[in-house]
Amino acid sequence: MINNQDGFLATTLQQRRQKLAQLVDFPVMLWSGHPSPRNFRANSFPFRASSHFLYFAGLPLTKAVIGLNDGKLDLFMDKPAPGSALWHGEVPSPEEIAERIGADRVFSLSELRSHSQGAATIAVQNPTTYSQQGEVLGRAVGPADAPEGLDLDLAKAIISLRLYHDEGALSELRQAAEVSIAAHKAGMAATPKAKREADVRGAMEGVIIANNMTRAYTSIVTVHGEVLHNGEYHHSLQPGELLLADVGAETPMGWAADITRTWPVSGKFSPTQRDIYNVVKEAHDFCIKNLYPGVEYREIHMTAAGVMAEGLIDLGILRGDISDLVEMDAHALFFPHGVGHVLGLDVHDMEDLGDLAGYAPGRERSDRFGLGFLRLDRLLEPGMLVTIEPGFYQVPGILNDPERRSTYKDMVDWDRLAQFDDVRGIRIEDDVLITETGAEVLTAGLPTDLEAVEDLVRG
Repeated sequence: MINNQDGFLATTLQQRRQKLAQLVDFPVMLWSGHPSPRNFRANSFPFRASSHFLYFAGLPLTKAVIGLNDGKLDLFMDKPAPGSALWHGEVPSPEEIAERIGADRVFSLSELRSHSQGAATIAVQNPTTYSQQGEVLGRAVGPADAPEGLDLDLAKAIISLRLYHDEGALSELRQAAEVSIAAHKAGMAATPKAKREADVRGAMEGVIIANNMTRAYTSIVTVHGEVLHNGEYHHSLQPGELLLADVGAETPMGWAADITRTWPVSGKFSPTQRDIYNVVKEAHDFCIKNLYPGVEYREIHMTAAGVMAEGLIDLGILRGDISDLVEMDAHALFFPHGVGHVLGLDVHDMEDLGDLAGYAPGRERSDRFGLGFLRLDRLLEPGMLVTIEPGFYQVPGILNDPERRSTYKDMVDWDRLAQFDDVRGIRIEDDVLITETGAEVLTAGLPTDLEAVEDLVRG
């Protein structure tokens, strides 16, 4: 029997299929993917189903395919091998799974080819699955970030659906946000007794695991916040250092949260750290206050750049007129990345499709120093979930580059900057839902105010 939760899932998936049917007039086949062995077949990496598959199938099935045609759902999945229960326990049959997700028919994988004529698909990153897609469809399948023909039409249709979150998605996203908030609070509380970054990481990921979730991405828990995607955790924690934690949970159905906070190891920001933190927070808060339907996300990024530039002028680090400094990308010396991205089934949602999802039709990524890493360039509309994550970083590769030193020699007071040498990196990030009238911060339960952060660390 289908319980209430399964009934809600099946209804949500049916509504998504019906919306897709209104956008495409050709059959669609979506693969979940195969587990990848680490070094021998029985020892595999944690499996993660394709997000496009998850959006319409709802469950993280392995070695499964769904067929979508005119709002109907076919499930292609083999029965478990007779001896699999010994290793994996009893699992639902394909027929039971089909009932949960509202599939109309069930077939074995051997029947895929006979049902795939003229079907479009989205390429899966897994090499085994990618090869199977081409074999079954009898044609070349382009990479996900460069689809062609019907695959391109399908990608555009799915983007138009996944950019706007329905109630089923929002329920999952709120759960991911709540667990992520708890994880960050646990990390702050663990810091005073922690000896290494790994100790804090363990406390944070322990909360995620205890809630039957997984990481939405490789956790960043580091005293080297200037390394934007730092995945090392062996550094010791010393008084006077800042710890940057970018950690988010993912629900069992694949929906993600993405939160960053920066706090002092000792529980007390130094005067210079306070100054920079407040500049980043001002940019963070001002951007969120200006999020509402009809606003260009690119303008939000430029707003962050302007606020950052103004704050650094006030601190004596930058010199000149705000608009001139932003036009010359002087702010990007310290804030080189975009102000955020869309969030959903992936932490950088749909970036497997390249800029097709993040950039509106007719727009291309800039080659400007201060805009080249902007991940989202679209008009904001109700139902979109975006991150806001300005930051300040002292990246040696940027600040010590001779060409940039020459370009910005009159715009930066390098002696004044040297007085902030206890700030390697500060980032503040929240997940924000665009509503009909403005915005809702899903991660507002985790404070950003400097004193509140200090209190959480000191307990």
